[in-house]
Amino acid sequence: MFDKLKETIKELAKTAVFKAEEALGSKKGQEKKEMAIKYVIDKIPLPAFLKPVISIFLSSFIDDAVELAVEYMKSEE
Repeated sequence: MFDKLKETIKELAKTAVFKAEEALGSKKGQEKKEMAIKYVIDKIPLPAFLKPVISIFLSSFIDDAVELAVEYMKSEE
Protein backbone atom coordinates (compact mmCIF):
# COMPACT_ATOMS: atom_id res chain seq x y z
CA MET A 1 0.00 0.00 0.00
CA PHE A 2 2.72 2.47 0.94
CA ASP A 3 4.71 1.84 -2.23
CA LYS A 4 1.75 2.77 -4.40
CA LEU A 5 1.01 5.76 -2.19
CA LYS A 6 4.61 6.95 -2.46
CA GLU A 7 4.50 6.71 -6.27
CA THR A 8 1.27 8.71 -6.25
CA ILE A 9 2.89 11.33 -4.03
CA LYS A 10 5.83 11.65 -6.43
CA GLU A 11 3.47 12.25 -9.36
CA LEU A 12 1.37 14.70 -7.35
CA ALA A 13 4.54 16.56 -6.38
CA LYS A 14 5.42 17.20 -10.03
CA THR A 15 1.98 18.65 -10.69
CA ALA A 16 2.06 20.61 -7.43
CA VAL A 17 5.40 22.25 -8.22
CA PHE A 18 4.22 23.19 -11.70
CA LYS A 19 1.00 24.71 -10.36
CA ALA A 20 2.83 26.60 -7.59
CA GLU A 21 5.29 27.99 -10.13
CA GLU A 22 2.42 29.10 -12.37
CA ALA A 23 0.55 30.71 -9.50
CA LEU A 24 3.44 32.47 -7.75
CA GLY A 25 6.10 32.89 -10.45
CA SER A 26 9.76 33.26 -9.66
CA LYS A 27 11.11 33.94 -6.18
CA LYS A 28 8.86 33.13 -3.21
CA GLY A 29 10.46 29.69 -2.87
CA GLN A 30 9.14 28.95 0.60
CA GLU A 31 5.59 29.97 -0.33
CA LYS A 32 5.71 27.79 -3.43
CA LYS A 33 7.00 24.85 -1.41
CA GLU A 34 4.23 25.23 1.16
CA MET A 35 1.66 25.52 -1.62
CA ALA A 36 3.02 22.38 -3.31
CA ILE A 37 2.99 20.38 -0.06
CA LYS A 38 -0.59 21.44 0.66
CA TYR A 39 -1.60 20.44 -2.87
CA VAL A 40 -0.04 16.99 -2.47
CA ILE A 41 -1.76 16.40 0.86
CA ASP A 42 -5.11 17.62 -0.49
CA LYS A 43 -4.89 15.34 -3.54
CA ILE A 44 -3.67 12.15 -1.85
CA PRO A 45 -6.32 9.55 -2.72
CA LEU A 46 -7.27 8.70 0.84
CA PRO A 47 -10.29 9.42 3.03
CA ALA A 48 -10.13 12.90 4.54
CA PHE A 49 -9.82 11.61 8.11
CA LEU A 50 -6.59 9.75 7.21
CA LYS A 51 -4.84 12.64 5.46
CA PRO A 52 -3.61 14.42 8.61
CA VAL A 53 -2.15 11.18 9.98
CA ILE A 54 -0.53 10.18 6.69
CA SER A 55 0.82 13.70 6.15
CA ILE A 56 2.56 13.50 9.55
CA PHE A 57 4.01 10.03 8.95
CA LEU A 58 5.11 10.86 5.42
CA SER A 59 5.99 14.53 5.89
CA SER A 60 9.67 13.96 5.20
CA PHE A 61 8.89 11.88 2.12
CA ILE A 62 6.44 14.51 0.81
CA ASP A 63 9.01 17.24 1.39
CA ASP A 64 11.67 15.23 -0.48
CA ALA A 65 9.26 14.49 -3.33
CA VAL A 66 8.54 18.20 -3.75
CA GLU A 67 12.26 19.00 -3.72
CA LEU A 68 12.93 16.33 -6.35
CA ALA A 69 10.09 17.70 -8.47
CA VAL A 70 11.64 21.17 -8.27
CA GLU A 71 14.98 19.78 -9.44
CA TYR A 72 13.23 17.89 -12.24
CA MET A 73 11.41 21.03 -13.34
CA LYS A 74 14.66 23.03 -13.34
CA SER A 75 16.38 20.41 -15.49
CA GLU A 76 13.55 20.61 -18.05
CA GLU A 77 13.99 24.38 -18.56
